[in-house]
Amino acid sequence: MSHQTVTPRGFAALLGPRRWAALLDAGHLRSYHPGATLLRQGDDGGFVLAVSNGRIAVFGGDADGGEILLALRGSGDLVGELALASGSRTATVRAVDRCTAHAIPAPAFRSFLNTHNAHAAYADYLAVKLSETVPYSVRQVHRDPLTRVARLLWDLLSLEGNTPSSSHRVPLSQEALAKALGLARSTVAEQIAELRRTDVLGPGPRIVVSDPAALARHADIAMGP
Repeated sequence: MSHQTVTPRGFAALLGPRRWAALLDAGHLRSYHPGATLLRQGDDGGFVLAVSNGRIAVFGGDADGGEILLALRGSGDLVGELALASGSRTATVRAVDRCTAHAIPAPAFRSFLNTHNAHAAYADYLAVKLSETVPYSVRQVHRDPLTRVARLLWDLLSLEGNTPSSSHRVPLSQEALAKALGLARSTVAEQIAELRRTDVLGPGPRIVVSDPAALARHADIAMGP
């Protein structure tokens, strides 16, 4: 079976195109609409999801019964693999936009690792993911609000598969951005207004990035020459 791909990232980049295609073939294709729940924290985990298209957000439950953003994932990533060891889902995963993923039963996934000599790649991927278990908002805590907002917008755009180079719509509301960053909605609104004033974002009710290079500078992203 053939699979459409973009610039490899995540587990796909570690595997290479041949082994990534084989992994997708080991699972069953599922499609999700924006906001749909792919995995729910606390549920039994008997399969992993290999994301083949779209963007997803990983949330963990907090002490007050709410949710905090842990990470953003996209095409080429695995989700749900930690439950293979713990037996239950450690986070809730939701679609940011329309996305597709291949559900791979645990026995088939373990067989894939053995057959395709992929244990080292899997260990490397797990090491990176485990280093990101600190909430997204905490990882950004030492940045000023404008940089925090710009960095989250940049991270969302970058998950589209390639370095952003033209206008892109961000499929999140200001309220959702505020919750993800642990900021007041009014604070996020101020930063969005400033980014619009400097033409980094386009006008209108939706958040559309019109100047990705300027957004990268605000996000403190080092761009190539």
